[in-house]
Amino acid sequence: MNKAIIGKKLGMTQVFLSDGTMVPVTVIQAGPCTVTQVKTTERDGYDAVQLGFETVSERKLNKPQLGHLSRSKVVVKHLHEFRLEGPAPEVGTTIGCDTFAEGDYVDVTGITKGHGFTGVIKRWNQHRLKETHGVGPVHREVGSMGPISSPSRVMPGKNLPGHYGVEQVTVLNLSVVKVDKERGVLLVKGAVPGARNSIVYVRNAVKK
Repeated sequence: MNKAIIGKKLGMTQVFLSDGTMVPVTVIQAGPCTVTQVKTTERDGYDAVQLGFETVSERKLNKPQLGHLSRSKVVVKHLHEFRLEGPAPEVGTTIGCDTFAEGDYVDVTGITKGHGFTGVIKRWNQHRLKETHGVGPVHREVGSMGPISSPSRVMPGKNLPGHYGVEQVTVLNLSVVKVDKERGVLLVKGAVPGARNSIVYVRNAVKK
């Protein structure tokens, strides 16, 4: 059976393994999540499990949201679907961080940090222009846009300044270093996308 959970990125730290190796880890508050809906091929056209995370006050949700959550008898802020193989859990079932075990490999999906409007050097890792005669007054600009005679336009796909960040990124094959059931956290080796306290989705690795 596949495993998945919704979590919150708390930050990064480091741990020492039994052989003395120092490992950088990301601390993820994984769950507890509640199964709010189970979708089936017969009724919905595909199989999926919808999980809810982070309890909130009822006044922060509208009537359609409260009606959707009435069956699971929880009031949660975040919902996300996972397509899992194997028998689906029942609505109302609670899933904690102990669904994963030390040594498991997981894929973590999150929204990257926003950097606002940035130039091509930061956004696309381009080189700056030469700081010699005939180049100024701007040395961090885009550079040549193409020939002026033909096609006399900027071709599609040109790397240009613009909004950088705030996009969904998935990091594959991260190993679970430790599972702390008492604190409800996962320690995952390496970095995961997103700022502190951002929502991440953890599921077992699909390519491992």
